[in-house]
Amino acid sequence: MSKWEMVRLGDVATYVNGFSFKPADWSNKGIPIIRIQNLTGTSDVVNYYDKKYSTKYEINNGDVLISWSASLGVYEWKKGKALLNQHIFKVVFDKLVLDKRFFVFVIAEKLREMSSLVHGSTMKHITKKYFDRIEIQLPPLESQKKIATALDSANALIEKRKEQIEKLDLLIKSQFIEMFGDPVTNPKGWEKKQLSKLIVHANNGMARRGNDIDGDIVLRLVELQDGFLDYSKPNRILLSEFEKKRYLLLKNDFLFARVNGNPDYVGRCAVFHDIGEDVYYNDHIIRVRFDDSQLQGCFVSTLLNSQYGKRQMRSKIKTSAGQYTISQDGIGAIEIICPPLSLQTQFAEFVQKVEAQKALLQKSLADMEQNYQSLLQKCFKGEIF
Repeated sequence: MSKWEMVRLGDVATYVNGFSFKPADWSNKGIPIIRIQNLTGTSDVVNYYDKKYSTKYEINNGDVLISWSASLGVYEWKKGKALLNQHIFKVVFDKLVLDKRFFVFVIAEKLREMSSLVHGSTMKHITKKYFDRIEIQLPPLESQKKIATALDSANALIEKRKEQIEKLDLLIKSQFIEMFGDPVTNPKGWEKKQLSKLIVHANNGMARRGNDIDGDIVLRLVELQDGFLDYSKPNRILLSEFEKKRYLLLKNDFLFARVNGNPDYVGRCAVFHDIGEDVYYNDHIIRVRFDDSQLQGCFVSTLLNSQYGKRQMRSKIKTSAGQYTISQDGIGAIEIICPPLSLQTQFAEFVQKVEAQKALLQKSLADMEQNYQSLLQKCFKGEIF
């Protein structure tokens, strides 16, 4: 292993925090204000600012940005001149000569390590004081460039695979519009109904926390994504017979994210499919059963996870003490189009075929990411360059 110099991040560069823009500062014209959700892609909503500002908050193509609150990540900005909101650092490389690409890879790995360490804890951000003190190994500039080039090549393959998966997601959305039309304008004239008229059962999950190796899977918010459930790191709890009976999920149960500190995550929903093992859910999730003579789960999931569905969901969200919530009544008040069940089923069959292709690509992606991590560790240990 190479004996590279150990340096603190505070001695590598200067980290400028974004400005604390208030809703009253927002405009529908001017320069875009970049918030964390604009970096992570969890929201397409962009606010603007049309008054005088300090240039230290301005970002341009090529600037390196680090989100340090709620969501930890490092990004290279590529969307033109904008203004930086709070909770994001702009990196100013004014202290040491180093390869910017190498720096991005190092920070990404450090943030990944920190995210795994704070998973499930109450820590939600990194202070600048703490960030400045983080130590990294700094190889000679030529080694930095070689490492960055190798990781760039491996990462490019991963990004290409992700793009292929995204294209399949777009194919599903395109098929939905072709079959059912835009749900906003409803050009096909489908009947509209409130979900309350279509729900036959709803209840919140169990108010229980735990992590028992031999327990049953209890879904949390982290497992509930837009349109699917992520079982990669399942949480397990030893449950009573009463809890098992009350909170057991059945095939085609519909799950909604009930509460979150980020309103963009509230209302996330997915259909539960049998995985060959009993699965339950906690009280951050609402379980709904629809009238299956009128609604098909895949159709509803695609509709409610669309921009139309998310706008509907957001209009029913309430906030208190920094938490955003949607109730069973709020979900029931959402209005959706109701095409014939036969057409919904036809759409679901199309989605099933696309998802089969997607599963193969996701397996390939997982293998690539594993190989990438192996390469990353060897590079940072000085075993290659």
